[in-house]
Amino acid sequence: MTTRTIRARDRPVFGVDVHSGDVRGDDPSYALVILDPVDDDDPDAPDADGPMARVTRDVVSFRKLCRLIDDREPLYVATDNAYELAADKGELVGFLQSLPDGTRLVQVTGAERPEPLSRVASRHGIPYGKEPMKEAEASARLAAANVGHEVTAFTDETTVKVSRGRSTGKGGWSQDRYTRRIHGNVRKRTRQVQSKLKEANLEFERDVTEKYGGYANATFTVEARPEDIPVSNSRAGDVRVEVERERRDGIEYEPLVQRRDRVIVGIDPGTTTAAAVVGLDGTVHALYSSRTADTADVTEWIIEQGRPIIVAADVEPMPETVEKFRRSFDAAGWRPTTDLPVDEKLHRTREAGYDNDHERDALAAALYAYDDHEDQFERIAAKTPPRLDREAVIAGVVAGDASVESVVAELSEDDGNGDGAGEDGADDTDPTAPERTEEEETIRRLRERVDRLESHAESLEGDLAERDERIAELEGELEEAKREERIEARTRRAVSRLERETDRLERERDEARERVADLEGKVETLKELWRLDHSNFDDVADDRGLVSVKVVEQFTLDALETADDEYGLVAGDVVYLRDASGAGRRTAERLAETDPRAVVRGEGNISEVADQVLFDHDVPVLPADAVPVREVDELAVASEEAVAAAVDDWERRAERRRKTEKQEHLDRIISEHRAGRTLPETEE
Repeated sequence: MTTRTIRARDRPVFGVDVHSGDVRGDDPSYALVILDPVDDDDPDAPDADGPMARVTRDVVSFRKLCRLIDDREPLYVATDNAYELAADKGELVGFLQSLPDGTRLVQVTGAERPEPLSRVASRHGIPYGKEPMKEAEASARLAAANVGHEVTAFTDETTVKVSRGRSTGKGGWSQDRYTRRIHGNVRKRTRQVQSKLKEANLEFERDVTEKYGGYANATFTVEARPEDIPVSNSRAGDVRVEVERERRDGIEYEPLVQRRDRVIVGIDPGTTTAAAVVGLDGTVHALYSSRTADTADVTEWIIEQGRPIIVAADVEPMPETVEKFRRSFDAAGWRPTTDLPVDEKLHRTREAGYDNDHERDALAAALYAYDDHEDQFERIAAKTPPRLDREAVIAGVVAGDASVESVVAELSEDDGNGDGAGEDGADDTDPTAPERTEEEETIRRLRERVDRLESHAESLEGDLAERDERIAELEGELEEAKREERIEARTRRAVSRLERETDRLERERDEARERVADLEGKVETLKELWRLDHSNFDDVADDRGLVSVKVVEQFTLDALETADDEYGLVAGDVVYLRDASGAGRRTAERLAETDPRAVVRGEGNISEVADQVLFDHDVPVLPADAVPVREVDELAVASEEAVAAAVDDWERRAERRRKTEKQEHLDRIISEHRAGRTLPETEE
């Protein structure tokens, strides 16, 4: 929008508010206040209390209001809600279209989310009352001060169309001559319009439809409002000129002037730099993000939005880039105690629209900064006199790090120009009083300063007392928290001690259960062995029960050593070789050294060498099928009767084997002797 300084005194300003009835019903009436410009040099001007001093008040119907607008062509038609003049968007567009060129509908309370009129009036020092007439007057005076937003349904482009004013199908002359004359007049009028637009230095585009003898029509698209175009609607003879503004897609609100209010700025630096601007009332004004913009571009954009008093970041510590922006604007800084989590940023910005995560982060920083200062803003506003700019006081306190009283005093002096003027600009001195001397004037100013400082001191003392009370309250809460913490710590220590004792007892219980299980297993084993040993009492009486058998897994030196370590191999043992194969002389000699009663052979065959060694040491080797071995867990037993029978059988076979070996030995000796006697005869 092209911002132009508009002097409100040039044309009247209308303030409107619903007086009775309903705009959606029949014949609503309106409270109308007209502020007419007066000549400041005219001493006879009635009610001359400023540049908009002549006030007219009336209650009118909607039809009369429209007629007055057409007759007076006011600069602004001001209201606190545009929909008090129309029942819906369609009627509002029609009302805007009916306004004279240069007349604007102004909503003084803001844009899509208007503030209460009372708050806006108080902020700008405008008298306010709840009666419709007082609200209408407040709206008029606010609009006269260029406060508010223009309500518009049209763009700043205007279409000027030059076309035929008559049909080419009629005429008293010949048809061709008649058509050429009309088209020639359209071309002539088109050139006149184009010349006026150029003289006014307006940018435009022209689209012409050429016809026989000239132009059938011409359309100019002009970058200006209708009131700025030196052409109006007209119809003269063969030519018609129509001026019409381009429609928008909907209703929009544009500020009357760029006020550059005080704002809070959130910045998210990085590859993509984003910035968000939030007003001192928490309203989101604008968002910005760019991958190519430098610091100067971002600074220029922020300056266009307002005057920052707080620059915020969403991380701790504040990035150096954000700190540079803060210093360049001489603003206060804000950052969270810890980096803001993403879920909290999403929740805080849920009602705002943004294009990317960078804009979201910048907006979250600005909104959290507003949340942190909201109470301070309200306290400052409560202490600010109505005639002073509330935002200026807030800026002085927050960004200037000064007290409210000192900022108010400074702004009051500025408003009075230092000559003793009050807040309303009037001189408080008595014109009939004698002129003060320089010393008296100095004393007066010093006394006023002392009064302000004493008032400031009293305010600070009150704040100090409140702070002391708060400190005492917090100290009490801290002591109570420490006491509860000590109790909780003792409880935790006792619980930890009991938990350790419980763990120790549980470990002892588990170990006892394991020992009981082991002993129960041994008892069961002993019972089983007892049952096996006493299954036949006649055998027990004859000393023919069971005999213990020691199991060797394999007939190797390692297996013999393992069995010796576990059971102990001693003389008289019955040894069971689960796998009898693979033994050599040394292994057999190791087993024979233990002097076993017998060796029971399981799977596999004993080698001839091992068998011979055992035989030479009179160790019986018994087959497993002759001596059945019964195993219970790690214990093995065999029947004493079976062992004795097998040993007896081995003794009988061993005796025959000895005789056979002895006979073979004698035969070998005789053979060797005979061979020795024959050998010398052969040699002779």
